[in-house]
Amino acid sequence: MKSCLALALCVAVAGLVSAQVRTKPSPPNVFLITIDTLRADHVHCYGYEKIKTPALDALAADGVRFSQAFTPSPITNTSHTTILTGLLPSSHGVTDFAIPLASSHATWAELLKGKGYHTGAFIGAVILDAKSLAPGLDRGFDFYDNFPEHSESKSRWGRVERRGMDVVQHAETWLTAHPAGPRFVWVHVYDPHDPYEPPAPYSEIYKDRLYDGEIAYADSALGNFIQYLKKSAWYENSVIIVVGDHGEGLGEHHEETHGIFLYDSTTHVPLIVKLPRQRNAGKVIEAQVRTLDILPTALDLAGVAASGVLDGKSLTPYFSGDTSDRVAIGETDYPLRFGWAPLRSVRSEGLKFIQAPRPELYDLHADPEELKNKYQPEDSTIQKLKSLLPVKDSDNKAAQSLPDPKDNIEEQNLLHQAMIASDDNRTSDARAALEKALELDPKSPTALRQLGELEFQAGEYAKAAGHLKRAREVRPDDATAAFLQGEALQKTGDLAGARDALEQSLKLVPGQFEARLLLSQTYLKLNDAKAAEDQAEAALLVQPENVDAAIAVARAQIADHRFADAVETLKPFSESKSASAELFEVLAQSYAGAGREADAQRAMGQAERLRK
Repeated sequence: MKSCLALALCVAVAGLVSAQVRTKPSPPNVFLITIDTLRADHVHCYGYEKIKTPALDALAADGVRFSQAFTPSPITNTSHTTILTGLLPSSHGVTDFAIPLASSHATWAELLKGKGYHTGAFIGAVILDAKSLAPGLDRGFDFYDNFPEHSESKSRWGRVERRGMDVVQHAETWLTAHPAGPRFVWVHVYDPHDPYEPPAPYSEIYKDRLYDGEIAYADSALGNFIQYLKKSAWYENSVIIVVGDHGEGLGEHHEETHGIFLYDSTTHVPLIVKLPRQRNAGKVIEAQVRTLDILPTALDLAGVAASGVLDGKSLTPYFSGDTSDRVAIGETDYPLRFGWAPLRSVRSEGLKFIQAPRPELYDLHADPEELKNKYQPEDSTIQKLKSLLPVKDSDNKAAQSLPDPKDNIEEQNLLHQAMIASDDNRTSDARAALEKALELDPKSPTALRQLGELEFQAGEYAKAAGHLKRAREVRPDDATAAFLQGEALQKTGDLAGARDALEQSLKLVPGQFEARLLLSQTYLKLNDAKAAEDQAEAALLVQPENVDAAIAVARAQIADHRFADAVETLKPFSESKSASAELFEVLAQSYAGAGREADAQRAMGQAERLRK
């Protein structure tokens, strides 16, 4: 009898444990969709009647829509880094393109991957390519859909940008091949970014408002992705977050695109959060929040702890009734690229303060378009708002001594037009825009450098060197301009001038592989084999497995009649998969100089086979 009771008790306990295991909720899938260059006031569910955005509208109906969300940065790399780290730009340090994200800052993918999530990222533009312009953003991702390193296409599609539907299909293909969960997937849709070239039928429906056409097309790509999630039975238990990374000027405050100013036109973005099982469906939050709050929210919903102190805070209190506004900080260092002052802003209690050489203060209730500057230096409100800025930015007098970007926005518009035209291989349009920019500012270092690059690409090396020389006179610390000038001068045969420019470039930025290699080649042509070898060795230190650097070292050794040393330099590389025909030709030359004719013949034979 006792044994029967014990057995029954064991079965009951086992059943209870089993039930507890069965009822334990599984971690939610997390899907982040960032739509580039998306103004909140150009989305239908945000009150814009001139457009149809059914996917965004439906997601808002199933989720929580934040009507007053603000990004701290109007630049794609910087704003996305904030979203993926929960940090302000001044904290994470990625304030321009190609600045690496420090390993000390954990990313969204790293945090979720550490808790068993499968992670994938699918980007729509090369500016978020982790191998070039966005180093570090791929950390923690099992797969990061970078662009091909070399593209033969002259079209921007696939080389500079991917259509939103292509990005979504890449993500869907990966998800289908990796069905195990939980999953964190980031999808980046770039289409609303200029140039505005929506595909049909959006190019016809919105032919007079092509920016809106791009948004409508991006919405259709989002709709495709949402339908895929529903068909895969992943929609219900997922956290789905859709957010604009920044807005677009569209001519307001004379800014055609974005990056320079911190007005609401480029910082007010849509933010929609769909919770698992559509909790709080249709809820609208009017409180002011920030895109730096998105990561803490996702971690909160996934039950994952942050690895350090974040600038953002979870938005989950708003799901249960919180209505308090959060202070929104704005930061843009992008003007520094052009030699202008960086800008900072504070948006709080219905006011916006912009720290600039000519400061600005706006009453957002009375003046939502930010057209009537109310700044008065003696106003106590100013000091209160300034105190909300990060400490290092509260009184940056050195930066404020630079030109005010407000005085140079027309020049920046032209520089941006030139950049886009150059990306599209429209060289004449790019040159025309740059020449107009130089009419506004004959000493514009950016225009001079870009014009130098255009002339170099056109084979006009003397003209290129001239423009780059002027650019360096205006901005002596521009290592890139110095490198490009050295490259152009070498093409013209001015080897001494090339040497001096390259030396200066490396003095400014010592770790440049291409500059070291080019300087080695220049010294070799100047018959200075020792200096050539030194520079090639330095290049090899930067990239120890680079075949071209090894060849440069060997050529310098051959010029110095040290053939045996050249053989020893090249031999390890001859066994690698990256060994080239050129390497074997130089190796053959080394063997021949060392009197090893049979080895020389074998190396030359290998070179000939590789050339076929």
